Amino acid sequence: MAKFKLRLRRYDPESGEPPYWDEHTVELDPHRSVLDGILEARGSHDGTIGIRCSCRQGICGSCGVRINGKTGLACNTHLDEALARGDGSEIIVEPMGNMPVIKDLIVDMDAVHWKKIQSVTPWLLAREPVPEREYLVPREAMIDVTQSMACIQCGACVSDCLAMEVDPLFTGPAALAKAYRFVGDPRDSEHEERLRYLAEDPDGLYTCTHCFKCVDACPKDVNPMGQIMRLRRIAGSDFDINDRNNGYRHEHAFVKNIRRNGLLHEADLFPDSYGGKFHPRAVPELLSSIPVMIKGLLRRKITPRKALLHQHKASKDVRAIFDRIDSEPVRYELNLYVTGIDEDNEPAPTEGAPR
Repeated sequence: MAKFKLRLRRYDPESGEPPYWDEHTVELDPHRSVLDGILEARGSHDGTIGIRCSCRQGICGSCGVRINGKTGLACNTHLDEALARGDGSEIIVEPMGNMPVIKDLIVDMDAVHWKKIQSVTPWLLAREPVPEREYLVPREAMIDVTQSMACIQCGACVSDCLAMEVDPLFTGPAALAKAYRFVGDPRDSEHEERLRYLAEDPDGLYTCTHCFKCVDACPKDVNPMGQIMRLRRIAGSDFDINDRNNGYRHEHAFVKNIRRNGLLHEADLFPDSYGGKFHPRAVPELLSSIPVMIKGLLRRKITPRKALLHQHKASKDVRAIFDRIDSEPVRYELNLYVTGIDEDNEPAPTEGAPR
């Protein structure tokens, strides 16, 4: 048994009082969970502490909170592990971010998380005609969507999403990962329609900034950012959806830039994303960026020579990689979530051989 100091962020919107910190010391085994510590504090010290929980086994996703700055499930975060994240003196527990607080550590997931999940049509739109028996789906296809199916809707990725902090209207990592679950399912009949909706949405597919926060926060290794990147590749490479948000042109300009230069030349990337320096779409964007360019020149972050010229050119080896990829008849999508050897395909051990 050891003593642990819990510092809880308390807030009751209905009281009209501002948020405050509430400290409690609990005595539990170090391997017990942070949720056990909070429930102990509520049972022994203050019965008004608000915390949402249910299964206490890391399955239901109800007890998502921020523990010493990192979002996760209170039920599968050990007290000693949580203590090590901070300065070693206390465990700071706060409600998840990017969602309004109902009371103490309970956030309103209906207002943000579930609303965004509903926006991506989170159910299968079956192909017609419906077969008399079950659909037969290739094993590889189901392995591909297994990762997104592992989501328990805890909202941890939503809590840590930096894009949602800047743009609350962003569809968000959880909803987009859910969207891939059906875009990757061959039984669904609306792949292109789903992708077009997400690509044309100003706060949809191309708002993600690749910050990896959702990847770190997810307790089930769903890798929401990876699912978003898959949606982009399918939309841009398989369906050629040229969206109004310029996401399609930007990604193709990026590939073209690396293929030509070997290293990224950002001065070319920006206008190329709009069709080139003299394209009608690019002119107003370039004019609007003049203040930023002047500031960069004054602070010596860029020079006219580096901005206008790029001496580095792609080597033959780099161009050969692009040629090899372009020569493939079908784009290969690799999912590293499922690894190892299928036991069904392992050879049977010979008699007398050690197992």
